[in-house]
Amino acid sequence: MQCQLLKHEGIYTDAKEVVSSDMPNVKFESFKLLNGTEKTLVKEVGDGSIIKRFDKTPFPIHENDVVCPHFLELKWANGCHFDCAWCYLNGTFRFRPQKKEPYLKDKEKIIEHLKALFYNSNGKVEVLNSGELSDSLVFEGANFSLTKDILPLFKQFSKHKLLILTKTANGNGIIKSDSQGVVITSFSLNAYPVSERWEHKAPHPRERIKAAKRLFNAGYSIRLRIDPMVPIDGWRESYIELIDDVFSSFVPERITIGSLRGLQSTINNSTDKTWIPYLDDSSNWGKKITFNKRFDMYQTLVEHLNSKYDYSDVGLCKETIEMWEKLGLDYKNIKCNCTL
Repeated sequence: MQCQLLKHEGIYTDAKEVVSSDMPNVKFESFKLLNGTEKTLVKEVGDGSIIKRFDKTPFPIHENDVVCPHFLELKWANGCHFDCAWCYLNGTFRFRPQKKEPYLKDKEKIIEHLKALFYNSNGKVEVLNSGELSDSLVFEGANFSLTKDILPLFKQFSKHKLLILTKTANGNGIIKSDSQGVVITSFSLNAYPVSERWEHKAPHPRERIKAAKRLFNAGYSIRLRIDPMVPIDGWRESYIELIDDVFSSFVPERITIGSLRGLQSTINNSTDKTWIPYLDDSSNWGKKITFNKRFDMYQTLVEHLNSKYDYSDVGLCKETIEMWEKLGLDYKNIKCNCTL
């Protein structure tokens, strides 16, 4: 892979502020995209502990390979308060004494690495996902938060988009930030019975829909993740009800759907294991629901969105080439939560 290292020394911002000569390096590599082309993109900033390209899935070749575009992660905080039964953070942070209890990384390092990225962007506009290892709004109201301390940088430089992924029902900080041009807010939703059973401590999906509507009316781009879908009794009616409630409130920019899955580390470290019996298949991305059940759930939503709302901006999360193709969706020109 082709690599290059860039480092600014004595460069001025638009505000004529001098950039420190010890600003961290921004590393670029040539990446193969899902459409088969190659492009030089940011791999990581500095040591990669704050900003790094997601690389947990290999380039998909075989029909059972998982499709996932390799987006940039903004790893400014870790953990979550909501305690969803299947949360993969249970496995990811299993070796920490405090497990997935939220914690904030070094504030100065976060700002320093973001500024380094803004100065060394190679002309490519990217989405930075701030909710891969935490709820993006986990520290709202604290001394340092995403909307109070990170969003102003995105507004100042206006070079990249910040993806806020959340299960909260509090969009006040986003609205006050007046950052419509640089923010994409994505709400994680689920069918009401599924959320009520397994999304412990999270606001009810109806409250999240209300929060999304407020942001939509304020001019923000709103995406949805309906993930993980679970084939409970009456799942068809429950997920259609969710879709209808959303579209009676606003039209999302994009919807990404996925189904229940679990890495072995997640399963081993989950306290509430009542969701695990739904996992009756294995894959190279942990245990899943069987292919035909997943297809039935996805097809139900895709066809309902198309027939009732003439809506087709739908993508799949952590799904195989075979699934994309059977649904008639084009994974090579993917439209999903974490991409532009």
